[in-house]
Amino acid sequence: MLVTASRGRRDQLKEFLRAKREALTPAEAGMPAGGRRRTPGLRREEVAVLAGVGVSWYTWLEQGRDITVSGAVLDAVARALRLDEAERAHLYVLAGLNPPDPAGRPGAPVSEQLRAVLDAWMPNPAHVLDRHYNLVAMNDAARWVFGFDDDVRNCMVAFFTHPTYRGRFTEWHEFAPDMVADFRASAARYHDDPVFGRIAADLCAASADFAELWARPDVRSRSQGIKSITHPEAGDLTFEYSLLRLPDRADLNVVLHTPRPGTSTKEKVESLVVADPG
Repeated sequence: MLVTASRGRRDQLKEFLRAKREALTPAEAGMPAGGRRRTPGLRREEVAVLAGVGVSWYTWLEQGRDITVSGAVLDAVARALRLDEAERAHLYVLAGLNPPDPAGRPGAPVSEQLRAVLDAWMPNPAHVLDRHYNLVAMNDAARWVFGFDDDVRNCMVAFFTHPTYRGRFTEWHEFAPDMVADFRASAARYHDDPVFGRIAADLCAASADFAELWARPDVRSRSQGIKSITHPEAGDLTFEYSLLRLPDRADLNVVLHTPRPGTSTKEKVESLVVADPG
């Protein structure tokens, strides 16, 4: 998508690019110093070479001229100037484009601060999924309530194939369409990520239920809802859940569960903690 930036944004874009260029030394950019320099940092032509764009085009961009830009070119400029995720998103905004999701580093470990949040959510279940539904972190309550064990690595796969995890959902057939529709929405959002296709293909072969739902065109994005669980010891549990995406790690989803008011879930969950304090 090509757009033209407004005058106000172009003025800010000019100042931002010049400041980032002047703050980056040739050595930091992996270039030779090239003799004495009148101004600090890189020259415009050096940024253009690093980004693989024309010198005139980059000069016009930094001058704030009314030109069109694309996400691919902005990404090249962002790499040349060594911008971080926040600065890259800011560059998109100033250029008049919607910023991409700050995916962080896929596979990067969950921070200790986030693990502390999960622990502080006790005695209620809380866990973290990556964009492929891989279970990357959880608190003890999530393990006890949902029956997570060493065989549950991907919650989408386990929901359709793991007897214990699947069996915990009291209204499994009502919940399953939302799960698959959300997975399809994520696959479309990350259309260049082949992992979604591999997971879907494996599940279609392993589960007729998944294959039937995957054949539908339904798309939904879940941010909150109700989960009804049947626990072998505590009995029926009903949670309200909220799914939160982190501003700096769009590849992660934090799922927090709260006992639904008007049920005995709160007391039952607390009894699980007492019975198995870890």
